Amino acid sequence: MIYSRIAGTGSYLPSRIVKNAEFAQTLDTSDEWIRERTGIAQRHIAEESQTSSDLALEASRAAIQAAGVQAGEVDLIIVATSTPDFIFPSTACLLQAKLGIQDCAAFDLQAVCSGFVYALATADKFIKSGQHKCALVVGAEVFSRILDWTDRGTCVLFGDGAGAVVLRAADSPGIHSSVLRADGRHAGILSVPGNVSRGKIIGSPFLQMAGNQVFKFAVKVLDEVARETLAAAGAGVGDVDWLIPHQANVRILDATARKLGIPAEKVVVTVAHHGNTSAASIPLALDEYVRDGRIKPGHRLLMEGVGGGFTWGAVYATL
Repeated sequence: MIYSRIAGTGSYLPSRIVKNAEFAQTLDTSDEWIRERTGIAQRHIAEESQTSSDLALEASRAAIQAAGVQAGEVDLIIVATSTPDFIFPSTACLLQAKLGIQDCAAFDLQAVCSGFVYALATADKFIKSGQHKCALVVGAEVFSRILDWTDRGTCVLFGDGAGAVVLRAADSPGIHSSVLRADGRHAGILSVPGNVSRGKIIGSPFLQMAGNQVFKFAVKVLDEVARETLAAAGAGVGDVDWLIPHQANVRILDATARKLGIPAEKVVVTVAHHGNTSAASIPLALDEYVRDGRIKPGHRLLMEGVGGGFTWGAVYATL
């Protein structure tokens, strides 16, 4: 039996930091208002010259180094992003070229904030098929490009960044189980309802969100998919060393943990200094806790995300 294991993690955040006080200069808001409702204190914003593939490149280099592999050993690249460099070619192909890798499979995956979980579960299946041995799985976003900076209900929530893992074939399980779900009936409560046609923007190019509806839906499905994923591995909530949820806002994180019965000290929380980085949020959080020593080899991780589509999913793994 072939399994897959996370061999290395990496992340990258743009150097520009935007604190809540900056929003108070142009919007009817305050640092206190933002912190109270979201738990966010700051976020990183990419420079105009930086693209998702640029952020992905730095995170990928760190993950490849941490895994102790050469870039040429990577035979599969999956990039989860809702903010690709171009309509095409894919951000994964651009990343492949920047890494100097040739011929391996490379493609983008679009599941918004669930993107990394979807990509990790997909790479796991590819490796278990026996056709691939070393996958680079990346979540990379420049959400600052799709925000209406006059809308205090959305622009204060998001940030830019990238996170990556190297997934390698192994004789013992790293990833134990995964569950992916979607329900397109809820597409309208979180979307960017626009596109480009004949050189013009049709619809809106900005993120739109019905916050209260998203909150209720997110907490419900995150609880359900976590339990389903653990059950698929023959595990229970008590087996989880770390819950790594999508870093949407602290209220969703707290509500999800309470519903699952997971104590606060076992919940990975980075939203205060990253903001919501969509598909990048889980690998960013994972890498931070791995590198500072809180997450150690052998720890059992439950990673879960929910995002526009609506999509949601979870992966249960041993590091």
